[in-house]
Amino acid sequence: MKLNTGFSTYCIIRYLYLVKREEIFYNQVVEKSQLVADVDRLFESLKELPLPVVEPVLVVVSGLPGTGKSFFCRRLVERLPAIILESDSLRRLLFQQPDYSQLESTRLFKAIRLLAERLLRRGFCIIIDATNLSEHHREYFYSIAEHLDVKLVVISVEAPSSLVRKRLAERSGNLAESSEADWNVYTKMKPTVDKITRKHYVADTSRDINPVIDKVMREIGRG
Repeated sequence: MKLNTGFSTYCIIRYLYLVKREEIFYNQVVEKSQLVADVDRLFESLKELPLPVVEPVLVVVSGLPGTGKSFFCRRLVERLPAIILESDSLRRLLFQQPDYSQLESTRLFKAIRLLAERLLRRGFCIIIDATNLSEHHREYFYSIAEHLDVKLVVISVEAPSSLVRKRLAERSGNLAESSEADWNVYTKMKPTVDKITRKHYVADTSRDINPVIDKVMREIGRG
């Protein structure tokens, strides 16, 4: 004798579909609330903000650890009043003990991108200080600039490997350094560098970077 449960195969499948949809919706709500909280936390960490401008600029800096990205950004901001969003220091704000996992980085950069977009909408010039080695990941920032119709400047920061190795050794154990990357991290990341497909500038920090900064300032009309 076959037991009739009263539920057809369709009803069971339909029920499972609705449960799954509700689970996805719940996860999206939780993720969105987490993102908003992350952005608010990062925004509150920003200190003195520069004056907003009519035509803000988005500067995306790319480069391996130890090449001098942060040094370049600090020099650029002497000429261009802008907010530097440095991924290493912002990571530490969100994660007390960062593990640099893919999940952690995804959460971090979602917050950085949304924060950058909000600040650009308010008229602030933004400099993204991160490795940004993947063109796929850089595309997110390209899209923000295109969507908001703001000037995009891309800069690849480089330095000879011998100098990078020396720099990384010197900053090892320095608590003032926001980056924890060492020579092993550098060698692992080097093969993953993607070619930048957009117009960009190359800054070699083993040399005088002023000519590159001059070019950037002329491009954005403030030279």
